[in-house]
Amino acid sequence: MSGYVRHLAERAREAASVIARLDGDARRRLIERMADALSERRAEVMAANAEDMERGRANGLGDAVLDRLKLDDARIDSMAQGLREVAAQADPLGVITRRDVRPNGVVIERQRIPLGLIAMIYEARPNVTADAAALCLKAGNAVLLRGGSEARASNAAIAACLHSALRAEDLPEAAVSLVADPAREHVLELLQLSDLIDLAIPRGGESLIRFVAEHARVPMIKHYKGVCHLYVDASADVAQALDLLVDGKASRPGVCNALETLLVHRDVAATFLPRAMERLSARGVEVRGCERTRAIVPHARAATDDDYAAEYLDFVIAVRVVDDLDAALAHIARYGSDHTEVIATQDAAAADAFVRGTRSSAVMVNASSRFNDGGQLGLGAEIGISTTRLHAYGPMGAESLTIERFVVRGEGQVRHAESRG
Repeated sequence: MSGYVRHLAERAREAASVIARLDGDARRRLIERMADALSERRAEVMAANAEDMERGRANGLGDAVLDRLKLDDARIDSMAQGLREVAAQADPLGVITRRDVRPNGVVIERQRIPLGLIAMIYEARPNVTADAAALCLKAGNAVLLRGGSEARASNAAIAACLHSALRAEDLPEAAVSLVADPAREHVLELLQLSDLIDLAIPRGGESLIRFVAEHARVPMIKHYKGVCHLYVDASADVAQALDLLVDGKASRPGVCNALETLLVHRDVAATFLPRAMERLSARGVEVRGCERTRAIVPHARAATDDDYAAEYLDFVIAVRVVDDLDAALAHIARYGSDHTEVIATQDAAAADAFVRGTRSSAVMVNASSRFNDGGQLGLGAEIGISTTRLHAYGPMGAESLTIERFVVRGEGQVRHAESRG
């Protein structure tokens, strides 16, 4: 171990205690200033991103990865707006979530407090640099950021904007610490720092998640792959279901809430699939289907078992015709990743059965999978979408980066009478 990451983490942990003592107005003002800095210094950020994009193309990065990496005016505006929404939210700290009075008069409260120092490990998404910082600071935490090497210039430029806001508020820059050296051994060092880091959150491809899970000595929450399904029920409004399919698969296939598998009830398959293939083909989506699918749309490639477990993050979708809702649920239970499931149906009983029958972090009834997103769900931004069933499940906003503790308020009560003088 070089000690490089430990030094960053020690400074960040000291900064965490400073951030935790700030009141809600000070944290709101800080995040608003960060949003302003991103907007005002966008030329620097876009120039750095152009450098990353050029290097990515030269290194043969795929279109889906390049799309995640790319920043333009609209995406920088979206980042800044997300930060402003986080700033405007109610302060999650100090909130009393429960209050009981015991028979002896002691008052028992549950109160939200910061986690401390959060390590964020992520790949080609420079927006995570800003989102993670804002959410951690809103919840009174410091953050240690380790982004992917493919976005190193963008991440550094965004971090510089955030640091300028911290300086302007006379706060330690270490509250948002960036592991600038992309060497993988630094990730391993980070994952051993159980005396400094309170939570690690990996966000990226399957190999990254597995690496973190295998080596972490710090607590972690997985933001695992998104094998997301759309089930078209026998009662579905076909036009509506087609829109859900196209939006879920073709709008931005390189994101984790994009659809990867389409399941179609056998009673509507002959009607729905030809129209679905026409819409998908027009968007350049490759279809891989089961034998029943290929009997209706012969140009589809034969799907393998691996196809149904795949997170393509590309213009590819796996298709299966199923006998009924139970068969769809069985498929999801076998191949799903607990991320997002969608049902298109006009049958309320079927919708309720689908919601009860899936355990994923979000279930959509006649709504696009793309709504499983912190901004769309009213969180302003997200640090990621947890697929780990702990205190946070689904998109994680500021509240998910706090923990509850007990506060006991009394008037001199003691547990043992003999303790009294």
